[in-house]
Amino acid sequence: MPPERKQKSFKERWQTFRRTLPDAMALARPQAKLWVLGLALVVVARVTGLALPAAPKFLIDQVIPNRDFELLYKLVAVILAATVTQGVATYILTQTISKAGQRLITELRIRIYNHVSRLPVRYFDNRKTGEVVSRVMNDVEGVRNLVGTGMVELLGGLLGAGFALAILFYINWKMTLAIIAFIVIAGAVMVKAFMVMRPIFKERQRVNADVTGRLTESIGGVRVVKAYSTEEAERTVFAGGVTSLLQLVLRTINAVSAIALTSSVLIGALGSVILIIGGRQLLTGAMSTGDFISYLLYLGFMISPISAIVMMGSQFSEIFAGLERMKEVLSEPTEDVNEAAKTPLTEVNGVIRFEEVDFEYEAGKPVLKGVSLEARPGMVTALVGPSGSGKSTMIGLVAAFHHPTGGRVTIDGHDVKSVRLHDYRGHLGAVLQENFLFDGTVRENILYARPNATEAELREAARLAYCDEFIDKFPNGFDTIIGERGVKLSGGQRQRVAIARALLANPKILILDEATSALDSESEASIQQGLATLMKGRTTFVIAHRLSTVRNATQILVIEDGAIVERGTHGELLAQRGRYHDMYTRQHGLHESLFVCEDEIADDENEKKNGGDRKGRPDLSKVMTGEL
Repeated sequence: MPPERKQKSFKERWQTFRRTLPDAMALARPQAKLWVLGLALVVVARVTGLALPAAPKFLIDQVIPNRDFELLYKLVAVILAATVTQGVATYILTQTISKAGQRLITELRIRIYNHVSRLPVRYFDNRKTGEVVSRVMNDVEGVRNLVGTGMVELLGGLLGAGFALAILFYINWKMTLAIIAFIVIAGAVMVKAFMVMRPIFKERQRVNADVTGRLTESIGGVRVVKAYSTEEAERTVFAGGVTSLLQLVLRTINAVSAIALTSSVLIGALGSVILIIGGRQLLTGAMSTGDFISYLLYLGFMISPISAIVMMGSQFSEIFAGLERMKEVLSEPTEDVNEAAKTPLTEVNGVIRFEEVDFEYEAGKPVLKGVSLEARPGMVTALVGPSGSGKSTMIGLVAAFHHPTGGRVTIDGHDVKSVRLHDYRGHLGAVLQENFLFDGTVRENILYARPNATEAELREAARLAYCDEFIDKFPNGFDTIIGERGVKLSGGQRQRVAIARALLANPKILILDEATSALDSESEASIQQGLATLMKGRTTFVIAHRLSTVRNATQILVIEDGAIVERGTHGELLAQRGRYHDMYTRQHGLHESLFVCEDEIADDENEKKNGGDRKGRPDLSKVMTGEL
């Protein structure tokens, strides 16, 4: 787990609070009408709630001494009416505000996910899946208190405390002045608690996201974990993560407990002061028994919500911690900035050009250097070379996952950076080495790229990809559930579904990244026919490590250290006896001496015509053309 971050100073936390407060207000502002209704209901609930503490004064000072039964019945009626009114107002308030809080959570999750879905690929490359999920699902939870029960309790508590304080001043202003001193101290404690607890909650959310991310990876890669018997290591990592989370939770509990202890001590001290002052006034006759009992009840009516407000400090710390993390996500620049101002692409021919393209993931560390190429409809451009040479980066530039740091990539003469991404990517199709399939049916996965396709088009795409060979064997056919990531299918079957999906999408620009790597040789030979159909008339880019799969490519680009070192057809590159020649001979186990010049091939042909002994010797002309 990453080390715990250094805690901010009080000044830094206060500045962050001031920056975050406008965001909180902006979120709450659309709920203004609801707040007005809630405030009205709170006023009704709190005002009617004041009736019960007033009853002892009338009962002790008037009803009992005067044996006034009529006043007793009126008093009971007023209390019952007030209690019913308070209950109804509280019920409506809770129903309205709580549901509004849940709606706010839903709106925020949608807003954050909409933003996250528009972020560039590099954002996801640098973060765990679980962390991103936590940002969308968990960070908004505490924000519901902006219009939820937390805010209601805050407003209700403040209003109730204000009403009670006014009555306390009316009953006995001397004791009330003493109370105010304790309220000021409690307020200072509460503010300090908010400032201390908010960074703890933010750290909790960060660690929780890290733990969730690792757990997601561990479960998703359970086969790798079990294959290498690393369950104990994963358990250790997970235990370390949740232990770190526990430490933060314990710190939160410590802070809440300290606040509760301070509140209890203050309330105890306050009670002692009231007993001294009130007792003296009772003994001197300056205060009646009814007034004193009512005063104590109103004091409880005031202290109780204040204590609740102090205890709610954790909730509001959670709000601002969540808001800060939400702001971090929403401040990330999207890849479709100023999309409306960009060039629309109503028609795409599929002419892709790289013009002296340079690219860096990190400043000063070039990945591509001066790459130039042209790919046209009907052409197959194969990218070959060692791992880390820049092939996948070039494909990422074709798909506009990244943009060049130098030079430019164009589509039909338009700089890809200047066209609308949605229009451009709508003409892209991809079959990757590890294609992602969703938990659903075979039908849903093939239709993913084109949901409105007809049943006939679906079945034709499945036939061309040779999916029908295994789909027909399933009891539920196309409606068979394939599990998360297609786990119920074999690697070859998953690859065929991905090819069928690309066929159905009917893209103008096609990307094949080791598209047949998961297939056996017999299946590969069959699917190559489907791929040939798929590539016909399209601009196709192929990444291949098995060079036998790109012998028929229109152009083969050999990439090394981010640059194109050779280009040409299969035969042309073999004849050059360069890097491609070396890679091809190494893969096929042929000694370099077997690759001879054209004069040697001519001599070999003459020997064949003259009936020479060729037992055990290869046909060199076939070697040169790649047929052997």
